[in-house]
Amino acid sequence: MRRTAPLLALCLAATGLAACTAADTAPPAAPAGITAQAGSATSVHVMWQAAAPADGVTNYQVFQAGRLVRELPADKTMVDITGLTPQTAYAFTVRARDAAGNASAPSTSAAATTPAAKAEDRLPPTAPAGTTGRADGPRAATLSWSAATDDTGVTAYDVYQGGIRIHTAGPAETATTLTGLQPDTVYTFTVRARDGADNSSSDGPAVDVTTPPSAGQSPGTAPTEFTATASPGAVTLTWTAPDTGRPTGEYELHVNARPVTVIQFGAGAVPPSGAARVEHRLTVTEPAGTRWTLKLRARLPDGNWGAFSAERRIVLVS
Repeated sequence: MRRTAPLLALCLAATGLAACTAADTAPPAAPAGITAQAGSATSVHVMWQAAAPADGVTNYQVFQAGRLVRELPADKTMVDITGLTPQTAYAFTVRARDAAGNASAPSTSAAATTPAAKAEDRLPPTAPAGTTGRADGPRAATLSWSAATDDTGVTAYDVYQGGIRIHTAGPAETATTLTGLQPDTVYTFTVRARDGADNSSSDGPAVDVTTPPSAGQSPGTAPTEFTATASPGAVTLTWTAPDTGRPTGEYELHVNARPVTVIQFGAGAVPPSGAARVEHRLTVTEPAGTRWTLKLRARLPDGNWGAFSAERRIVLVS
């Protein structure tokens, strides 16, 4: 719980009535878990843990040697600090601020040293291979991969989920723990290697990690073993129906992070709950070469939508 500082009461008396307001003077807690990792010869990636909801944080401020270098909204807990000097040591701290403008104490300091610049380095590293992952409870996962190679040396590994970078690990690391995940959710992770000139490799192999439901939740609600296969003028989707306790006749399909249609199965065609394999064929008119990222979720017996399936990426064909 956030401590509440003594309140300053401001009262105005008028016509025998008193109107009082209380000023919020309690600062949020200092951000925890700050890390800094050189991403290239001129950039450092800074990360920290999200504040507790009770702290009411609205934004974060990142400082380098006491100088404000970036300000971010509360939903951002990582940032690349660019324009730095090669072969230079840097130290960073982070402060949290709330809606009343109260600033926390500085976080602990995180240090990183940028590597030497490599002239005319245009070759990206090889893609990390052998990606594996496992859930560590409802809100965390461990991801591992094989080391990449580069002509000038790998300086960082970037973890992506849904096409967005969510974590950066050091050049000597081939595993990391991801926190802040949601229970009963399928995540699709990929890893890219980066060198000192900020050249990034292509994605390593994707790995799906499903977090279990939290205590008291019912069994998982996400469709499993989801696949998407492109053919001329069509896309075929297959998945295993979630075990919701009764047959599931509606699935909401998202393409490129937007809901595009609800797949409905008519009477007599509703796949049974549990281990039943489901197939649906989409007719497409988009041109060949169009890239799609797809995922879907089931309508639950209570009328709500369940958790999403894993994401799949395809390229349409003619």
